[in-house]
Amino acid sequence: MRYSNYFIHTLFEVPKEAETPSHILLLRGSYIHPVAAGIYSLLPLGHRTAEKVKAIIRDELDRIGGMEITMPVLNPAELWKKTKRYFDIGQELFRFKDRRDRDFVLAMTHEEVVTDIARQFLKSYRDLPIMLYQIQTKIRDEARPRAGLLRVREFFMKDAYSFHPDFSDLDGYYPRIFNAYLRIFARCGVKAVPIEADTGIMGGTGSHEFMLESPNGEDRFVLCTRCDYRANTEKAVGLKPPPGDPPGEVPPMEKVPTPGIKTIAELMDFFGTGEDRFLKTVAYEADGELVLVAVRGDFAVSATKLANHLKAVHLEMASEDLLRSLGLYGGFLSPVALSGVPLVLDTSVDDRSSSVAGGNEPDVHWKNVVYGRDFPRVDRVDVTEVREGDGCAQCKTGILEIRRGIELGHTFKLGTKYTAENSMDVTYLNSAGEPQRVVMGCYGIGVERLVAAVIEQHHDGGGMILPPTIAPFQVMLTSLGGKPDVVSTAEEIYRSIQSRFEVLYDDRDESPGVKLKDADLLGIPVRVVVSGKWLRSGEVEIKVRKTGEVFPCARKDLEETLHRVIRDLQPSLDGLPYLPE
Repeated sequence: MRYSNYFIHTLFEVPKEAETPSHILLLRGSYIHPVAAGIYSLLPLGHRTAEKVKAIIRDELDRIGGMEITMPVLNPAELWKKTKRYFDIGQELFRFKDRRDRDFVLAMTHEEVVTDIARQFLKSYRDLPIMLYQIQTKIRDEARPRAGLLRVREFFMKDAYSFHPDFSDLDGYYPRIFNAYLRIFARCGVKAVPIEADTGIMGGTGSHEFMLESPNGEDRFVLCTRCDYRANTEKAVGLKPPPGDPPGEVPPMEKVPTPGIKTIAELMDFFGTGEDRFLKTVAYEADGELVLVAVRGDFAVSATKLANHLKAVHLEMASEDLLRSLGLYGGFLSPVALSGVPLVLDTSVDDRSSSVAGGNEPDVHWKNVVYGRDFPRVDRVDVTEVREGDGCAQCKTGILEIRRGIELGHTFKLGTKYTAENSMDVTYLNSAGEPQRVVMGCYGIGVERLVAAVIEQHHDGGGMILPPTIAPFQVMLTSLGGKPDVVSTAEEIYRSIQSRFEVLYDDRDESPGVKLKDADLLGIPVRVVVSGKWLRSGEVEIKVRKTGEVFPCARKDLEETLHRVIRDLQPSLDGLPYLPE
């Protein structure tokens, strides 16, 4: 392809709306063009790259028995109402009516449609197991689209769905999809870290996120310094160290006036004690019902863990108006003398130490509060966020570190959430002719996000550094200067190699500086330069974008050298064997 005929319009200046490296470089490199907040057009270079990612995904999923289908973006709300997600999902789901006043949604995922397909066709144990997948447009009304392709409102997603006769069969299939994901990411040039994750709105019995560590990632995950424990912070569990030295014999609980003092910092100063000596009580509304959560003062409540424990679809902080209507006061909440309101007690609260707690009335606190003595014992559950430096609950010796990352993919063991009788009601007949519930798995990868993640990991001051597996072209052929012998030689090389390599030939009448800077910006793996200087010795110049290595190559050896260089740039799949169907 000739640069002069191709749709490439690079930018010298950094677009003011771009902050992350991938966003900046994709805009500057003419890979994408913004249409609205979180909505982008893929320009020819971006389209070619995305299509290569899709081809890798298809290849790996086809290898493990996947079959590609296409499902509509426009879904009748009737299906989503069967699973109740029409009501449970917030404003992220686009809802509207058609001209006949029927409810529809724009699909942000396709569990309902694919399960409806399964309900119609999977009737016998002979039909199972099976895996169907698609690469289709998804629509989400993101509240805060950001970072270019990392968080958008419209995007391509590969979503795959497997159907199984029982949980054992799903468990047996899961490692194949798990390994296929690792291979997909490796072939695209990134090493994804699989971590335990919360199932969220998808539901199910378990899930993994595949995370790329990045300072620009929105997700946080923890890893242990000693063992292989890794988990999203919404799922992670750590050891909770006891508070400071036990106080010994605890005197009776005592009511203390604290006029105008509400914050932990002010209370610490007033009582002359550390944060871990406070019993922090927070009020939430869970599906419209008030619930109080008590945790040790040096921990923070995890809304995700709390919602999962309560099996709540909608969870939000309780309003002051609601609290006062029940005779409660924010800043002075406590499990002491509490009645008529459900209490969730975190595992950080123990009966070996005393605490300062709210007085459940304005300007009053209790000191010397002991769990089990001064308020009733209840089942304690983990509802707090794990912290940097907490001990590892798995190996008991390691320390948990918190990292930032970009979620590249997510796998779920959905189980029977969507096939249950009170949902889509999908059954099959086993070999004895008995009806059994179909078991599901679900597996997603965002295509554009994966492209952006590769660039987040592989770039330098000059631009993108793309592996040959997903780069729009393998070779950038550049002629420097307009002398006839340079031009004719470049044209001859272009004709000779374009049938064997994907070549972008920069034939523009531009200065050498502009051409070389654009070559680096676009991130094409190998650059071949034809210039008067090299022609005099019968050579061309080769630059390897990844390493920055520059070396001469005799024209007669060019094709062989390009084959070798591109082969050596292929991402490694060491340790990731193909797991067959």
